[in-house]
Amino acid sequence: MTTLVRTSDVPAKERTDLWRAAASEAYVPLDMRLDDADAFSGRILGQVFGELRIGEVIADAHQAHRTGKLIGRHEQQPHYKLSMPVRGYCLVQQDGREASLTPGDLAIYDTSRPYTVIFQDTCQMLTLMFPRRNLHLPADRLADITASRVSGRHSVGALLSPLLFNLVSRMDEIDGAQSLRLADNVVDMVATLFAGELGEDPAKIAVGQRCLTLRVKAFIEAHLDDTDLTPGTIAAAMHISTGYLHKLFRREHTTVSRWIRERRLEHCRRDLRDPGQAELAVSSVAAHWGFIDAAHFSRLFKAAYGLPPREYRIISEGDANIRLDATS
Repeated sequence: MTTLVRTSDVPAKERTDLWRAAASEAYVPLDMRLDDADAFSGRILGQVFGELRIGEVIADAHQAHRTGKLIGRHEQQPHYKLSMPVRGYCLVQQDGREASLTPGDLAIYDTSRPYTVIFQDTCQMLTLMFPRRNLHLPADRLADITASRVSGRHSVGALLSPLLFNLVSRMDEIDGAQSLRLADNVVDMVATLFAGELGEDPAKIAVGQRCLTLRVKAFIEAHLDDTDLTPGTIAAAMHISTGYLHKLFRREHTTVSRWIRERRLEHCRRDLRDPGQAELAVSSVAAHWGFIDAAHFSRLFKAAYGLPPREYRIISEGDANIRLDATS
């Protein structure tokens, strides 16, 4: 798993800003309050499997706040986050509820609404974050159980809790071909867990269609750099009709073209943050992932990430230098 930030060697006056920037990059924009900035130590590790972001946070006592102001300023696709402490204790607050989590417990919350996560002392926490549409459960009903403690010792929770722990510990052993299928299986298990909490029938999740959708997404992911990638070519390669392809993505509350665009933008974002590709022009990065019109790419990128690509790269280079200083 990639280390995104380590604060232990950063001067105390820089720790809050560094921790805020790193956590906001790994997840969504957040405000931070460190209980003791002079002594604070924290580390964030992360990995991306398709649309699933897997993370591990090890940090001293602090609070992370997702405020309405931040949500309005950085409008993004709604995501769910699932948190599970491995060591220590934390609180998750949203929608007037508070979940006190002990090791192995789970709680889900929605990034499109304000929330707070509180590390009461030094805590090691595993996280999953994925687009809300991928859970295939009614968002209005799930809003009734956000920030509610779900035991990791009983029923489906007792299956999911060790799975997450093993997934994080063996992340580097999983190759790209396996990662998309595994990500989908993990989200399906999360859906099964919370379908049970809502009293929904997990069998309503269309397993056959989910498997086909996964195969389609894997094909798209492998051909994102192909400028001729279209719904027609995808449907032909998967031996289904174009109409049925569109139906699969409508069930996920998106479209084929939007999903391709979002995945291409995410690859561009990661390449722009990669120091090894700093010599490549922004237009070259964009063209590699199928964006031939530089001006159109710049507009799409700013709409998705809040900054034009060139400015995003400059800020990312500055953050990388801070991290390098912190770990040297």
